Amino acid sequence: MKDAKYLAAYLLPLSAAAALYWQGGWAWATVLLAFVIIPVVEIFTPESTENVTPEQESVRTGIGFFDWLLYLNIPMVFGLVFWYLKVISNTALTIPEITGLTLGIGIILGANGINVAHELGHRSRRSEQFLSKLLLLPTLYQHFFIEHNRGHHKNVATDRDPASAQFGQVVYTFWFRSVWGSWRSAWTLERERLTKEGKPFWSWHNEMIRFTLFQVLWLGAIAWYFGTTGLLGALAIATMGILLLETINYVEHYGLRRRLLESGRPEPVRPEHSWNSNHELGRIFLYELTRHSDHHFKATRKYQILRHMNESPQLPFGYPTSIIIALLPPLWFAVMHPRLRKTAAAMGI
Repeated sequence: MKDAKYLAAYLLPLSAAAALYWQGGWAWATVLLAFVIIPVVEIFTPESTENVTPEQESVRTGIGFFDWLLYLNIPMVFGLVFWYLKVISNTALTIPEITGLTLGIGIILGANGINVAHELGHRSRRSEQFLSKLLLLPTLYQHFFIEHNRGHHKNVATDRDPASAQFGQVVYTFWFRSVWGSWRSAWTLERERLTKEGKPFWSWHNEMIRFTLFQVLWLGAIAWYFGTTGLLGALAIATMGILLLETINYVEHYGLRRRLLESGRPEPVRPEHSWNSNHELGRIFLYELTRHSDHHFKATRKYQILRHMNESPQLPFGYPTSIIIALLPPLWFAVMHPRLRKTAAAMGI
């Protein structure tokens, strides 16, 4: 029964369904749940540093229940996107209703789309990797599959990683750096892979070319079926999903850097190179993404067995609250810079 807690993650898509069905004031249901209700509840709920035992890890890894919790996000995400496009294209809505619905579906694409795609993208089975790429389609962010797995995990907490925010950088400039840098890096990584394999760059072997074509076809199909309004809506929710992801990226590694060794190479990735949060609700709604140090320690470790690591620097709040604070740079710096100095001192920097 304890594992049933992850069913609570479905409250987000359920809130989006309620918003689309009732509209009016309900249009803001997902936004209120994600960035008002969850942060407030987390203030009054304890953190948990409990880890599963090594014996439990092998058992929990093979339990299909945890995998199906991820798989079911696929019909929910695409169903909600289709419903949203139908509503905005065929219903007379007020500007507040359109804004609330667009923000809400954007949150779904970030939390239940890209985030779940991130988990599945680290799996070794081709079927799960395919589902990962499919979930990235509505956000037009399929290159994330390449850059995150082959770029970010290699270069995390260095200046070479566009998704690792620098000390003193505000989230708004980080968005541009990370979005552009990640897309450009994905093309570079594909070129390197194809060169090693002796395959031509301008060919169907290039996954970036395939991703670009799939995303253009996706938008073309939406424009054909839902018209200009649907196309604009699809672009808006994709943008919201991307910005949510990139704000999470900003929070996860802000200001943390790996030292350079005498060889000029960065030191190995350690728990100190990711910000973590043990706040239960954020962990549940993001499928344990907040236990980020262990994820970087072993990327193939499934979400249900990710561990708290004592060495990892801890955020004072859960990820939802941290996202809100990150959007207010002076407040973010006031909260995080003392913690960064403490972390640096502990690392002997």
